[in-house]
Amino acid sequence: MDKKISIILSTYNEALAIEQTISEIFKYVKNVEIILVDDNSPDGTFEKVNKINNPNLKVFSKKSRGLAAAFLLGLVNSSGDVVGWIDSNQSLLAIRLPDMISKLDTNDIVLLSRYVQGGKDERSGLRILSSQTVNFLSRLILGSKIKDYTSGIFVMKRSVLNEVVPIAYGHGEFFIEFLYKAKKKGFNILEISFTQPPDMEGITKTAPNMFRFIYLGLFYIIRIILSIFRRD
Repeated sequence: MDKKISIILSTYNEALAIEQTISEIFKYVKNVEIILVDDNSPDGTFEKVNKINNPNLKVFSKKSRGLAAAFLLGLVNSSGDVVGWIDSNQSLLAIRLPDMISKLDTNDIVLLSRYVQGGKDERSGLRILSSQTVNFLSRLILGSKIKDYTSGIFVMKRSVLNEVVPIAYGHGEFFIEFLYKAKKKGFNILEISFTQPPDMEGITKTAPNMFRFIYLGLFYIIRIILSIFRRD
């Protein structure tokens, strides 16, 4: 019997792209449920998705509490043996999920990586700069060999979550802390190369402009440093 898969999506103003992402996940992944958490999108994303008639799609709405809160809300409403996350405006990457899931036979966490051999980032210059800076500082401060903490697509065995619980606040930096703690616990993490395509329709949840890049960058650095001293 196939393992049950839970894929969590977080959306904000993704009305133009989200149906394609949902369709691609159902197309490529067997025995899957999708848990979508919308961040009170003003463009009608929640209403649009809520009209999709599929018993394997669960839709929730929350208000401006960050990606970590969205992931945890999706997590507590999931039932899969495997839990995954994919950026909601990256439907082109859904085709990679089956291969990632198959590699959980010999790994605990599998994530796509732009910074291992064969990987590439085709987004705008500021997005690349913010990503490379955050990942460089993460490796430097945490002493980790993980190349890409922030690719936005990963799968893991649910058993990992029995020992490593994400903290329910923050943006993408919550996963940096999660991976750091998982590595300390001895879980095996595999990075697979991929090419990050240009952003599709929707609003980025990380650094859309220089001001937000600096603001979130400082927040990321503080969170990374605190990860070292936080008790498990």
